Amino acid sequence: MLFQRVLITGANGLLGQHLVRLMGRHPEYDLLATGRDETPRFSGGSCGYMPLDVSDSEEVSRIFVDFAPDVVINCAAMTQVDECESKREACWQVNALAVETLAKCCLARGTRLVQVSTDFVFDGQSGPYKESARPSPLSYYGRSKLAGENYARGAGMDKWSIVRTVLVYGVAENLQRNNFVWWLRDHLEAGKSVNIVTDQWRTPTYAADLATGIEKMVRFSKQGVYHISGREFFSIYEFALEIAKTLDLDSSLILPADASSFSQAAVRPSRSGFIILKAESELGYSPHTVRDSILEMVKEEERSRFSS
Repeated sequence: MLFQRVLITGANGLLGQHLVRLMGRHPEYDLLATGRDETPRFSGGSCGYMPLDVSDSEEVSRIFVDFAPDVVINCAAMTQVDECESKREACWQVNALAVETLAKCCLARGTRLVQVSTDFVFDGQSGPYKESARPSPLSYYGRSKLAGENYARGAGMDKWSIVRTVLVYGVAENLQRNNFVWWLRDHLEAGKSVNIVTDQWRTPTYAADLATGIEKMVRFSKQGVYHISGREFFSIYEFALEIAKTLDLDSSLILPADASSFSQAAVRPSRSGFIILKAESELGYSPHTVRDSILEMVKEEERSRFSS
């Protein structure tokens, strides 16, 4: 059996935890999970763990020497879109320059780089998008992630992959912030009304599906750009209604609003979302429906409560 040494950055986040959980079950992967925290936020997982600041080039170079990865999956990112507008230097350091450092290390050692990116590289005028669509970001976050994509291509002619995704949700341990599904559930269960936009459309992505798609890209040594998301195209308001329906919550508390009624520092794309035919045909990717994924989240949360 051929073993691949896989370095996962940003492993304490939602996607990172799902990748650790999934790839740790495969004996052909030797995993090293990394994150800013001194210790992992997750329990279990068949992997090693080391703290790593991806914006520190010396730390990154050292881990390439010590671990010698065959594959790097870069999940580390500054993703708070509005905060990226006010903290531009920090945003650029993590989302762009850190990717340049990783790509240079990958090029020097023949390592494959899988860079996780976003639908926010598009302006939302003509979504859902194919991989061949021309990026045109509206926000500083989007521009930084597009720069990261461009830097990732420096990993070598056939040694880079870019995975773009959309509005990721799921269950993980000790996250720094709640995902949209649990945020909405908590508000509705407390009887609080919420204003949700009707004029922004997405293809929401279940984190477990995204991790599965990325693992397949690693397994099949895929190169290039892949759009990996859910298949269903919703307005965020319709997505919220589907969550409420699935969880049997009071949907009358979900109030329709247009984007202009929100005061946000960063401009969001209106119609983004992805066409995922390439991932379906080349990877055998088959995402859950939103309803099924939410039911899986409920089961996972119940299992976690029981085990603790």
